[in-house]
Amino acid sequence: MVIHVPNDRSLRIMITGGNGFVGRYLIEALSHSAPDAILYTNRIEITDPAVVSQAVIDFQPDACIHLAGITSIGEARQNPDLAWNVNLHGTLNIGRAILQWAPACRLIYASTAEAWGTSFRQGTPVDENVPLAPANTYAASKAAADLALGAMAEEGLQVIRFRPFNHTGPGQDIKFVVPAFASQIIQIERGLQPPVIYVGNLSAERDFLDVRDVVSAYVQATLLGDTIKPGTIVPLCSGQTRSISSILNELILLSGVTARIEVDKERLRPIDIPVATGSARLAHSTLGWAPTIPWTTTLSDILQYFRTLDK
Repeated sequence: MVIHVPNDRSLRIMITGGNGFVGRYLIEALSHSAPDAILYTNRIEITDPAVVSQAVIDFQPDACIHLAGITSIGEARQNPDLAWNVNLHGTLNIGRAILQWAPACRLIYASTAEAWGTSFRQGTPVDENVPLAPANTYAASKAAADLALGAMAEEGLQVIRFRPFNHTGPGQDIKFVVPAFASQIIQIERGLQPPVIYVGNLSAERDFLDVRDVVSAYVQATLLGDTIKPGTIVPLCSGQTRSISSILNELILLSGVTARIEVDKERLRPIDIPVATGSARLAHSTLGWAPTIPWTTTLSDILQYFRTLDK
């Protein structure tokens, strides 16, 4: 979905994490939906409050889309101090600087559905009213920042808190499950890896989105979110769960390779939620948002991305 805004005034949009996987898609989407917007995409050391404040003072954003953070469960587990410093304290620095120096700025915060954690075990789709119960360091650090921003909304921070479910697409790091499978499949296709695909837990069921659908929601909230109450929590999901095994099987089918599946203990998580499902009712009603990219297209595009590497 492309949204065009009036060009009588150039919006000033600050983006943290613009060089990351989601950030690159976001910048491309904004270039189509708000071609006259002035984007601030310089890398900011968000753990340094003075640096963050100076950036906000200098740029005076109308909106800030905060994507920067430790995004991997494994990386957060290996370096918990870094995860807490970046995901919680870095986010607090962003929120405080905006509240003090650009209070009219709308903050779009990319939280995570992982923050619901063990609440998924209730067996029904979670929504914005379900309590957070994070089950790993990554989720806990993001949940803490999410809750802190909610409190700051009561002090005047114009924040919208998105909790997206798993999202993937071309260019995602192979430490995430879909590109991890796809990269191995293409290596097998090229004859560079024996016909064995190494996997973790295949029985888990997750709701997956295309990254391009996720950034569409961020763009809509950035450009049209002035009618959304500050502090609002917006889950983003398709409403359909897929087992990890079904995703692997579909990738294999799309590629045409033949391979044996082997469990790698290093890829298994200490704690795993069997099924994670949610409701995006609020995103539909407030933003008119719904996923538009077919799942098969997402998988095909990821496979094609790995085919184009090193050529």
